[in-house]
Amino acid sequence: MELSKDKKVIVERHNKVVYDNGDTVVKVFNGSKPAADILNEGLNLARAEQAGIAVPALTEISKVGNSWAIATLKVEGPTLRQLFKDHPEKTDELLDKFVDLELAIHAHRSPLLPRQRDKFTRMINSIPDVLSDDVRYELLMKLDGMKNHAKVCHGDFVPSNVIIPEKGEPVIVDWAHATQGNGAADCATSYLRLLLNGEKELAEKYIAKYCEKQGCTREYVNEWMGIVAAAELARGRVHETEFLLRWVNVYDGM
Repeated sequence: MELSKDKKVIVERHNKVVYDNGDTVVKVFNGSKPAADILNEGLNLARAEQAGIAVPALTEISKVGNSWAIATLKVEGPTLRQLFKDHPEKTDELLDKFVDLELAIHAHRSPLLPRQRDKFTRMINSIPDVLSDDVRYELLMKLDGMKNHAKVCHGDFVPSNVIIPEKGEPVIVDWAHATQGNGAADCATSYLRLLLNGEKELAEKYIAKYCEKQGCTREYVNEWMGIVAAAELARGRVHETEFLLRWVNVYDGM
């Protein structure tokens, strides 16, 4: 894969850099990112598109130097994150759109996506040095007792992953963590990520709006908080560890 000399950095994270590459957006991962993870993200994106969800079209998965990269067609338009920032007077309106989009994703089915329960189990089991054996056992038993669902779940549904084009429907990006499972777990993930971003007021409005529109209780979503927080610990973001452990401890009965 060739990157243009005129490429621009859109965002830089600890494990990847995302470039505006003219007609495409190219996500270049660091050299330690396993090829299986990159290929799985591309497959998730293709399956979300096949399910009927508006996503950026996948154009290429290959290497840039020694690093794997994913290229998609560029979608012009601001993210919902940018709109929240630029138009605070429209927060309620934008939040309505955000939750409606999430529920629309959950209305789709994609039987070949990874199962949410299996993914969470692997993630929780991958951090034995962070959680005690007793806490991990209780979380896994609780997860095992959750009712099976088959909704498409984005896994990282935050305002920065929603692009609003001038014309056409909103486009959802970044499908690395997609699964089929319970929408309440997806809501719990979004809520925690908003809190981690320092957006407590927006997080509280979001979860209240989700429960209202979905017709569920806050307690129903809270059942997933400890499980989701424990799974998020597997991502290895050291600066998030203390925060996530507090949520694990609150919802595992400790």
